[in-house]
Amino acid sequence: MAEETQKPESPAEEVTVVVEKPEVTEKEPQPSPPESEVPEKPTAAVVVEEEKEEAVVEVDEKAKVEESKITESVSFKEETNVVGELPEAQKKALDELKQLIQEALNKHEFTAKEEEKPVAEKKIEEEEKKEEKPAAAAVEISEEPKVETEAPPAAVEAKEEEKTPPPPPPAEEPTVETANVETEVTEKVTAVDDDGAKTVEAIEESVVAVATPPAETEKEEATGTAEVAPQTEETKEAEVPPQPAEEVSIWGIPLLADEKTDVILLKFLRARDFKVNDAFTMIKNTVGWRKEFGIDSLLDEDLGNELEKVVFMHGFDKKGHPVCYNVYGEFQNKELYQNTFSDEEKRTKFLRWRIQFLEKSIRKLDFTPNGINTIVQVNDLKNSPGPAKKELRQATNQALNLLQDNYPEFVAKQVFINVPWWYLAFNRMISPFLTQRTKSKFVCAGPSKSAETLFRYIAPEQVPVQYGGLSREGEQEFTVADAATELTIKPATKHTIEFPITEKCNLVWELRVVGWNVTYGAEFVPTAEDGYTVIVSKTRKVSSADETVISDGFKTSETGKVVLTIDNQTSKKKKLVYRSKTKAYSD
Repeated sequence: MAEETQKPESPAEEVTVVVEKPEVTEKEPQPSPPESEVPEKPTAAVVVEEEKEEAVVEVDEKAKVEESKITESVSFKEETNVVGELPEAQKKALDELKQLIQEALNKHEFTAKEEEKPVAEKKIEEEEKKEEKPAAAAVEISEEPKVETEAPPAAVEAKEEEKTPPPPPPAEEPTVETANVETEVTEKVTAVDDDGAKTVEAIEESVVAVATPPAETEKEEATGTAEVAPQTEETKEAEVPPQPAEEVSIWGIPLLADEKTDVILLKFLRARDFKVNDAFTMIKNTVGWRKEFGIDSLLDEDLGNELEKVVFMHGFDKKGHPVCYNVYGEFQNKELYQNTFSDEEKRTKFLRWRIQFLEKSIRKLDFTPNGINTIVQVNDLKNSPGPAKKELRQATNQALNLLQDNYPEFVAKQVFINVPWWYLAFNRMISPFLTQRTKSKFVCAGPSKSAETLFRYIAPEQVPVQYGGLSREGEQEFTVADAATELTIKPATKHTIEFPITEKCNLVWELRVVGWNVTYGAEFVPTAEDGYTVIVSKTRKVSSADETVISDGFKTSETGKVVLTIDNQTSKKKKLVYRSKTKAYSD
């Protein structure tokens, strides 16, 4: 019986049911529940629901398909980060994104936001200066547009006076070309005076006649007209050497540096379904937000340790992902709750603490293509204050928005344990609006299934003792390197575990039954027929209040076996985890 129950696949079907539970859409096909829930939802949610009626109907018609998808979500696998193993379409998207980023770095677009206001002010000042330039500059600029209607005589005379070049210095003799120009201008001005309504063509002829001769250049040099200014500005711009491309880093990794950068860029691409422009916009927004939020300085801030029991890292899952635990039940402490959420300043501090914690955790990840660069989140909802706490809900929503917008694809799995009924109802309500990729990472379990659900993804020796595992603080006989065995004890059955002893040694073991309420005993049975059975631990009833983990041992110089007996006389099956090892015999 022990061999049958030791198979790790045994709880698989039950866990799958637990996973499916929050995503079951049996109630969704009914049109009336969503209408009754509309007043309780935010306005945005109501709009989404009205716009997505057809999508909900489609989900209702494909309930069986959804159930199969949910089953598949249990075995969700992360995509490869090795560029050579990517599909061609994804490779192309990655290359296009790199090109956009390189162009943005060359143009310093990532730092443009910091200088946006000063640049705008400079442009306004430049425009004002241009408006204040001498009339001669305005005359030259206005020469380009030539399509006009007939102008009144007064206006024509004014323009002719402005465009008539100033007389040459008295000390110089006018050249033949200059004399011809002056004569031509004089004749045309006279024609305007006699006629009184000269057309625009006459004005244009006079302008061309004055602007075309080479002598005009000499006059401009002598009088210092405004045409010199644009030439000077262009010369200055040409003399300024091009700036080198800016350097931008995210999580300590420069953009476009090496293969680690590819891993970062693939996260943004996957978050936007490999839509290159959307991923590029997301990266720019993230870089801007990180500067605005002050991430670099945030890492060195001292924000206290009051919340160290609320969010903490502990161990790794079976695939090597670090595990982060979020314990919302800690906020049942009224003093802690008030110190964290009572006003805007404290909520901001909590948000900065949460982002700081995440940043430090991310920087410990391995961003090489074959490295572990995601985290498993375990969310303990036991005794959670729930949605009635407005301040907690506001802070949580704000944090989730920031994480969703600026930390793409950092979660390998979201495991919710000790889930209350209200969360299951909420999850059913929002499930139709979640992408399949998002839902594939969600796993939910009620209080009775929490431990075995965790064991599905995290080995018992890595699970904290408060969640049914063997890992606890302080010096212990065992470490996380000592693997544990897990099995299920059926209702109303007795299970035995045997540890053979082939030489004199000091045998030690530890075990626990999740939920306990069983009878435990241990004895040594010698191999010799004339030997005597030794009672190692008297048979006794163990409850969850008595002990969390039983640590025991037996030292002997003769061969035999140690037999542990666990008697489960309840009507519920029990999860048993245990491990043992031998130490050198000493007198």
